[in-house]
Amino acid sequence: MDDFLAARSQMALSLGFHIVFSCIGMVMPFFMAVSHYLWLKTNAMVYQNVTKAWSKGVAIFFAVGAVSGTVLSFELGLLWPTFMKHAGPIFGMPFSLEGTAFFIEAIALGFYLYGWGRFNPWFHWVTGVVVGISGLTSGILVVAANAWMNSPAGFDFVNGQYLNVDPIQAMFNKAWFSQALHMSIAAFAATGFAVAGVHALMILKNKNVDFHRKAFKIAALFACLAAILQPLSGDHSAKDVAQRQPAKLAAMEAHFRTEKRAALVIGGIPDADAERVNYAIKIPGGLSFLAHGDFDAEVKGLDQIPKAFHPPVAITHYAFQIMVGLGMAMLLLSLLYLWALWKKKTDRSWLLKLFVVAIPLGFIAVEAGWTVTEVGRQPWIIYGIMRTADAVTPMPGIAYSFYLFTAVYLSLAGVVVFMLYRQIKMVDQLYDRPQGVKEYH
Repeated sequence: MDDFLAARSQMALSLGFHIVFSCIGMVMPFFMAVSHYLWLKTNAMVYQNVTKAWSKGVAIFFAVGAVSGTVLSFELGLLWPTFMKHAGPIFGMPFSLEGTAFFIEAIALGFYLYGWGRFNPWFHWVTGVVVGISGLTSGILVVAANAWMNSPAGFDFVNGQYLNVDPIQAMFNKAWFSQALHMSIAAFAATGFAVAGVHALMILKNKNVDFHRKAFKIAALFACLAAILQPLSGDHSAKDVAQRQPAKLAAMEAHFRTEKRAALVIGGIPDADAERVNYAIKIPGGLSFLAHGDFDAEVKGLDQIPKAFHPPVAITHYAFQIMVGLGMAMLLLSLLYLWALWKKKTDRSWLLKLFVVAIPLGFIAVEAGWTVTEVGRQPWIIYGIMRTADAVTPMPGIAYSFYLFTAVYLSLAGVVVFMLYRQIKMVDQLYDRPQGVKEYH
């Protein structure tokens, strides 16, 4: 493995690991706040127990997310020094504000975890809400920085120099809203289905049914509403990409030739050399409508883009198909759940089993979506301005660093899984006591 590939792989590994915890950190505090609110309004002890159990999970994910996020910050400077030298002063503002949001989140979480019985109940609840708002804000700010890489703004590039820097314009670039919206909804869907699926599994095992049923309903509602909204966000994002990054859209759809009434490709195996897609289902005019809202519109293909600037078609296409396919699966499950909720049949075992199957789907879709975002931008690290190969560090030995980080992340993932498993077992043991429902500490 050469150093350039190793640097890209290490960054991909770090980001792929961190994004799971950042999504959970953005969303779980809102679940926690809803449960806490229900306890304050109903005084039902089961909601307090759900809240406290979830708060321990939030603390675990916050700690791991903070560590992995810090590693990513260092990697930007160590692996991509040329990029940071030129880009840092331009898009540094959202990173600085993200640090502030993280600081607020950490303080609010500390207040929340140690505030039980020490603060006014409603003030205590507010600190939990602040954890959620600051976490979501932190995620949006990071996405704004990534969006700048896809849609550079806030400077003039003249003779290799970055002049007339405007950090506000850089932060609120043309891509930030569509990416932030799509990522935020995806985080709610992914986390919601994962949490709901775990509680559904416990219900199927007939363990602490009342506890898990209450938790399941909160998480499932968040997940289903997000999954229903996600296709609308995806449509907005696709139209935005079609305007700003036609090469990425062409790679997503393996669209090799510019044409009107372009077909929407479902599945298939791209053959970049022959410039065709084998074994695909094609919907005539579908891509034209997806990209421009007109079945007869012309869609730019890879034939209009120099080959040196083509993204890796196969990886981008497969990742896009996985993201969309899983998104549709979660949408279908959401509609089934809302129908069951309307019919008051949410305790059906087949429905719960579907939620168990859906535990990993949202996060797989998130990883696939970020693959589309990052791989589809190649060969650029700053779209149209700086190539990724020109930004990598000249230092040798990056491959060894990649192997080391892989081992660390695998170990850390194992520790997190063990801690969460232990946390779930603790809850189950508490409720299995013959005295009945206890307050969870």
